[in-house]
Amino acid sequence: MTDDPSGLSIDQAYLLTLARTRMPFGKYKGRLLVDLPEPYVVWFHRKGYPEGKLGEMLRIMYEIKANGLEYLFDPLRPGNP
Repeated sequence: MTDDPSGLSIDQAYLLTLARTRMPFGKYKGRLLVDLPEPYVVWFHRKGYPEGKLGEMLRIMYEIKANGLEYLFDPLRPGNP
């Protein structure tokens, strides 16, 4: 686990999974979860998340985006060493 200045603890393997998972349905089908627009993630937060692993990942993406932690994905993006 990595400690972040925000006080959150993040499992690096799970972060990598989040960085590589694509939205399986809807308006943004095929887009990486990390690249979903914040208003779309907020919509799920308000209306309800899907069941299972995808819902869990979207909940975490909401927290990451709401707390300005998207930078955690920068080293995981293609072209970054």
